[in-house]
Amino acid sequence: MTVIETVEQLEAIYGATNDASTVKVADHVTPLYRIFIEKAPFAALATIGPEGIDCSPRGDLPGFVRIHDPNTLMLPDRRGNNRVDSLRNIVRDPRVSLMFLIPGSGNAVRANGRAHLSVDPELLASFKVEGKAPRSVMVMNVEEIYFQCARAIVRSDLWNPDKRVDPKTLPTPGQILAEMSQNKVGGAEYDRIWPERAAATMW
Repeated sequence: MTVIETVEQLEAIYGATNDASTVKVADHVTPLYRIFIEKAPFAALATIGPEGIDCSPRGDLPGFVRIHDPNTLMLPDRRGNNRVDSLRNIVRDPRVSLMFLIPGSGNAVRANGRAHLSVDPELLASFKVEGKAPRSVMVMNVEEIYFQCARAIVRSDLWNPDKRVDPKTLPTPGQILAEMSQNKVGGAEYDRIWPERAAATMW
C-alpha cells in the first residue's frame, strides 16, 4: 500500500486550493451565514479529548443554535443518552466544530472555534422549551466559518424522499442492545416503549 506521509505529497496530488474555497472563510458569523444557522434544525458537533475524537448529532427547532453576537454561538444541551462524551471533551479541550444541515439544501455550513460550558441559571432559563431548561449550554467563540462544497449532498441525493430507506430493513436499537449485552439489555420491549419514552423526555 502506498501511503501519503507529507503535506507536500498531498498537495502534489490535489494541487492548489482555488479562490472560491478560501474567500468564503470568515472569522465571525456574517449576515448571510446567520440566515443559514437560524434556519438549521440539525448540526453535527465534533470535539476532541484525551480518548480521541467524537462527533455527536444535535437537533432541535430551527435556530436552536443561538447567535449571541457575530463571534459567539450558544448550543443548549438537550436530553440524550447521558454519555456526555462531547461535554467531557470540551471541559478538557475547548476545540470544537459545528456542521449545520438544512433539509432540502445542498449546502452545509461549518463553524470552527473554541468553547466552554455554562450553567448560568439565567442563560439556562432562556433556553427553556415546554418549561424545561437544558442542564448546560455550550458557548462557542467562532474562529472561522464557511460553507462546504455541495457535491457530497448532491452525490448522496440526501434529501430525495424517493431514496429514503425503509426503517424496517434496518436493525433496531433494541436488537443492537440485545446483541451487545447477550440479551441483558434491549430487545423488543425496548423498541416498543421507546416512542412513548422519547416523547415524554424530549426536552
